[in-house]
Amino acid sequence: MKFIILAALVAVAAAADYAPKYEAPKYEAPKYEAKYEEVTYAPQPYSFGYDVQDKESYNDFEHNEKSDYNVVTGSYRVALPDGRTQIVTYKADKDGYTADVKFEGEAKYPEEPAYKPAYSAPAYSAPAYPAPAYPAPAYPKY
Repeated sequence: MKFIILAALVAVAAAADYAPKYEAPKYEAPKYEAKYEEVTYAPQPYSFGYDVQDKESYNDFEHNEKSDYNVVTGSYRVALPDGRTQIVTYKADKDGYTADVKFEGEAKYPEEPAYKPAYSAPAYSAPAYPAPAYPAPAYPKY
């Protein structure tokens, strides 16, 4: 019996020497370097304009703009809810953005209706039950 146990221990020890050894693969960092270059285009002159007049949605505006190689100029017009028209004329160049804002017309607001309550204030009558009557407290005399 001792021989069997000793043989089993020798077999286990021998098997431990032959166990496969795993080695993790080694990867090298990619040698590709991404080079991003910002794409720039030569300035182009342009000009555009549009206007919208939609009576259903009460939209009424206009926008015009033009540019040469260095300066952008334009204007836009918007009908405001108070009845005025806002007109903005602008210029943008190497020195910055400059805008001139003007208003045409006079603001008109709807008249406030005279205040008339829809109901009259409730009139409260005296309560139908009598006020409670409490007896005077009786204190014992010592």
